[in-house]
Amino acid sequence: MSNGSDPVNNTENEKPPTFFQTVMSVSASFFGVQSRENRVRDFKHGSAKTFIFVGVLMTVVFIATVILAVKFALKMAGV
Repeated sequence: MSNGSDPVNNTENEKPPTFFQTVMSVSASFFGVQSRENRVRDFKHGSAKTFIFVGVLMTVVFIATVILAVKFALKMAGV
């Protein structure tokens, strides 16, 4: 007897996460705010390779953004 609110038995979670859902899950994990429903979906139906790839890619983008922001701030400060 399932009322549909249990994330483990929800039929919508039977499909693997889309690329956008994977990006959102990795983003949420960066901040530590992943929901239980998404975590169950990711571990049950997600591919580790996809999550690793997206995580590494997002880390590289984050580091590049920080480097560019620091260079811009130093340039604006006249250093």
